[in-house]
Amino acid sequence: MPKPHPGMLPVPGARLYYEVRGSGPALLLISTGNGDATPYGPMADALADRYTVITYDRSGFSRSTLEGPVDDARRLEQEVGDAVHLLGHVAGGPAHVFGACSGAIVALALLTRHADRVRTLIAHEPPLASVLPDADRWSRFHTEVYEVYRRSGADAAKDMFKEHLGMATARPPKGSELPPDQLAELQARLRRNHLFWMEHEMRTYPDSVLDMAALESAAGKLILAGGRDSREHFPYRPNAVLAERLGTAVVDFPGGHLGCVTHPFEFARLIDGLIASAARGPA
Repeated sequence: MPKPHPGMLPVPGARLYYEVRGSGPALLLISTGNGDATPYGPMADALADRYTVITYDRSGFSRSTLEGPVDDARRLEQEVGDAVHLLGHVAGGPAHVFGACSGAIVALALLTRHADRVRTLIAHEPPLASVLPDADRWSRFHTEVYEVYRRSGADAAKDMFKEHLGMATARPPKGSELPPDQLAELQARLRRNHLFWMEHEMRTYPDSVLDMAALESAAGKLILAGGRDSREHFPYRPNAVLAERLGTAVVDFPGGHLGCVTHPFEFARLIDGLIASAARGPA
């Protein structure tokens, strides 16, 4: 199993913690709503024999520290800038990109603003409510979850959120678990990350508006993905809408919204196959 090489990268307003594994074409994995690079570990390890795999804690999460107060209105723009700086520092050119959950929202924004930095982009279930016909309903729901968080705490809000979105607890497969000391460290980081996510992402990222003209112009680089077990749930729906607008289809991945954690090796095989297929071009 390849050992990740950690680093710290100063970027405007933050210091990013990142890890690099393997060798080959650069592949950037943008973390989910928990913001931490570690849950991608088994999937990154499985890809490292074919790619230079870059994982990182998104700014404000875990080991990536901010240097000032959060500007929620500009946070997504900052995250796109973080990805651009990280790719420039590690990859030195365009890269393949995978993002899941909130990370998929960041990835889509990266594609619309810096398509020249992206070779292939796989976006797995971005919870982008703004593209849905019932966007207002979901905006109200996220506000209600935030109010529960402020009134009753993070655990109550998280339970409400997961119940309405059909999300089950995500655990890696047997043999991929972290040692107890590393697991305890991760769990402590994730508890802090949940608070940051509820304060600074849960309400704003789903409401962010995509530049559809830019997305359409870069659609040849885009692969929309969703979990086989989450087709009836909210996080799957935005990609279904985007697929219809772009004249493409959603590629099924195993598991649900967090299949990248529960099915990391199947995800790795699919990601590799999709990248290879995109490189060959249309049949």
